[in-house]
Amino acid sequence: MADTVKSNVEGKQPKSVRVVLLALMIAMMLAMLDNMIVGTAMPTIVGDLGGLEHLSWVVTGYTLATAASTPIWGKVGDMYGRKGAFLSSIVIFLIGSALSGMAQDMGQLIGFRAVQGLGAGGLMVGVMAIIGDLVPPRERGKYQGMMAGVMALAMIGGPLVGGTITDNWGWRWAFYINLPLGAVALALVTAVLHLPKKRAKAGIDYLGVVLLTVGITSIVLVTTWGGTEYAWTSARIMELAGIGVASLIGFVFWQTRAAEPVLPLHIFKSRNFTLMSLIGFVTGFVMFGATLFLPLYQQAVQGASATNSGLLLLPMLGAMLVTSMVAGRVTTNSGRYKVFPIAGGALMIVGLYLLSTMDTSTTRLTSGIYMAVVGAGMGCLMQITMLVAQNSVQMKDMGVASSSATLFRTLGSSFGVAIMGALFNHRVQDVMSERAGALGSKITEKSAQLDAASLAKLPAAAREAYQHAVSQGTHSAFLLGAGIAVLVLIASLFVKEVPLKGGPQQAPADGADGAGAAPAAMVEAV
Repeated sequence: MADTVKSNVEGKQPKSVRVVLLALMIAMMLAMLDNMIVGTAMPTIVGDLGGLEHLSWVVTGYTLATAASTPIWGKVGDMYGRKGAFLSSIVIFLIGSALSGMAQDMGQLIGFRAVQGLGAGGLMVGVMAIIGDLVPPRERGKYQGMMAGVMALAMIGGPLVGGTITDNWGWRWAFYINLPLGAVALALVTAVLHLPKKRAKAGIDYLGVVLLTVGITSIVLVTTWGGTEYAWTSARIMELAGIGVASLIGFVFWQTRAAEPVLPLHIFKSRNFTLMSLIGFVTGFVMFGATLFLPLYQQAVQGASATNSGLLLLPMLGAMLVTSMVAGRVTTNSGRYKVFPIAGGALMIVGLYLLSTMDTSTTRLTSGIYMAVVGAGMGCLMQITMLVAQNSVQMKDMGVASSSATLFRTLGSSFGVAIMGALFNHRVQDVMSERAGALGSKITEKSAQLDAASLAKLPAAAREAYQHAVSQGTHSAFLLGAGIAVLVLIASLFVKEVPLKGGPQQAPADGADGAGAAPAAMVEAV
C-alpha cells in the first residue's frame, strides 16, 4: 500500500490502477450498451406491446429511477465505501434487465425498466467517482481516450447489436444481452478493485432523498402529461406542479440542515461547477432526444430496418468519438479546456437546427452530415463537463460532485425525452388528422407498430400521411432542442479556465474553482 501511495504522490499511476480502470470501463460499457441497444430496438418493442403514447414512458421510467437513485449511490459510496455500492448497483441493474426481457405488457416493461434504472444510477457515478479518486485532474484527460474507446464500442456497436438482435432474435434479447456482460464486470471489479471500507457516523439523508424524488417525479409528470393526457391548466397538472415546486423548495431548505445532505449546497459556490451542471443538463436533454427520435425517423420516413437505422447513426457516433478523443488529448497536453464547451454548444445548435429541416425527401447522406455535426458538438462536451465539475470541488466532495453532475445529465435526459416526446406525439396526431381524417386518427393510435414492413402494407395515401406526420414531429422536437442548446453556448462563455490540478501541492481553498487535493491512493496491489 505504501508503494501505491508513493506512486500517486509522484503523479504516476501504478499498474494495478490501470487494471482497475479497465474493469471500470467494462462496467461503464454495461450501462452505455443498454441505452444504445434499447434505443434502437424501441420502435419494435413498442410495436409489439402496443401504443406510441407509451414510447416516452419506457425511457422516462428508466431515467426517473436513475435520477432518484444517483445521489443516493454517490452518498452511500462516500459514507460506506465505493466498492460495495458499485457492485450492488451492477446486481440491481442485471435483475432489472432480466425482468424487462420477460415483460408481457407495457406496464410491466415500464416497471422493470425502473428497477433497471435504480441500478444504472450507481453505474456511471461509481465509475466517475472512483476514477476521480485514483487519477489527478490534469492526468484524467489521458483516460478520455480509454473512455472514448468504450463509448465508441458501445455507441457504434450498440445500434448494430440492437438492430441485429431485434431483427433476428426478438427485442427481449436486447435486455438479456446485459447478463453475460454484467457477469464479466462483476467478476473483474470484485477481483481487482480493493478499496478501504468506510463507516460513517451519520445516516443517509432519507428525508432529502424523498423530497428530491417527489420533486423530480412531479415535475417530469407535468412535462409528460401537460397538453396530452391533461390540459396545461387542468387541476391534475396544477396539483403536480405545486407538489413538485414545494418538494424541491423543501429539499433545498432541508439540505442546509441535514447532518449528511444528499446534495451539499456548498459545492454550488463554485461557478464552474454550477455552469457544468447546467451544460450537463442540456447535453442530456439533447442527446437522449436525438437517439430516441432519429431511429424512429429513419425507420418510418427513410424506410430503414432496425439494423440499418442503427448503422445510420454512425455519423453522429463517429464524430462524437473523434472529437472526444481530441478534446481529451488537448486537455491533457495543455491543461486548457474552455474552448471545447464553447465549440460544443455552437456545433449542437447548428446540427440540431439542420436536423429540424429534414422532411420526407431528405436523403440518408444529408441526414448523416447533419448527425455528424451534432455528434461533434456532443463529443466536445461529454467528458469535459465531468472533468471540470470534479476539478471544481475539494477531494472530500468528489463523490457528491460526481453524482450531482451525473444527476443533472440524467435529469436533462428525462426532461428531454418527456418534453420532446410530448411535442412529437402532439404534432404527429395533428398532422395525421389534417391529412387522413378519421383514418389518420386510427393509424395514430397504433403508429408505434408502423415499422418499415408495416408501412409498406398501408394504402399509399395513409403511408404518405404518416411519413409526413413523423417528419413534422421530428422537426418540432429538433427545433426545440436547438433552442435549448443555446444555453450551453451562453453558459460556456462564463466558464473560468482554472488550471487542472496534477498534484497535492495545488490545493485551493474550499469552494474555489479547483480540485482540493490530490487523488487518494485507494488501490492495493493485485
